[in-house]
Amino acid sequence: GWYLPEAAHPYYILAPHASIDFASPAGPNPPLDEGSVKMFTGDAESTKFLADETVKSKLATAKKLSSVSAKDYDAIFYVGGHGPPIDLALTRLNHLFTISCQFYQSGKITAAVCHGSGTRWHHCAQGKSIFAGKSATGFSNAEEIAIDKVKDVPFLTEDKIISLGGKYEKANEPWGVKVVVDGNLYTGQNPASARAIGEAILKGLKKRYCKSNMLYSLREPP
Repeated sequence: GWYLPEAAHPYYILAPHASIDFASPAGPNPPLDEGSVKMFTGDAESTKFLADETVKSKLATAKKLSSVSAKDYDAIFYVGGHGPPIDLALTRLNHLFTISCQFYQSGKITAAVCHGSGTRWHHCAQGKSIFAGKSATGFSNAEEIAIDKVKDVPFLTEDKIISLGGKYEKANEPWGVKVVVDGNLYTGQNPASARAIGEAILKGLKKRYCKSNMLYSLREPP
């Protein structure tokens, strides 16, 4: 499921300045990682997000990613959680690859945090990955080991970025804040980086537009 603070923290940075739609592979009511709810009970924005009637409505009417067109939005943001690396191991979700490429090749902000970076390991034009030659970050191997999840995912985000020609960067210590912006590719390392990636996206949007339309992708296990 999707990871609560990785959705909540950027949302409250961006919502006052952008029109936000939610989307997931299956559409409405993408399942939430309940472990993240328990872990962030003391986090004000996470608690607010769960109780927010506007957010509830957006989740209940979340679009199917297969129905989304990049021409209708100025940015896409992939929320993390352990859903992305599991979903993307399934070839039946090839339409997810297409939407990422549409945004990226149109020069629009293509952003992700934590395991959300695992949503763009496919290839676009000329058989090249979005990550090829780009600086990027995502959940580190050390962080995956620390929470004993290596056995539960089909690939490690750090390794995947590197294998696709990306220049992986990370915070000096596990769980530190790290955001990398390279062109229109925006990535955050971990839950602690969720607010910072929201701020980076907002800065990028303000350079281009007065008011923006943004797509939030919330992931779920198959």
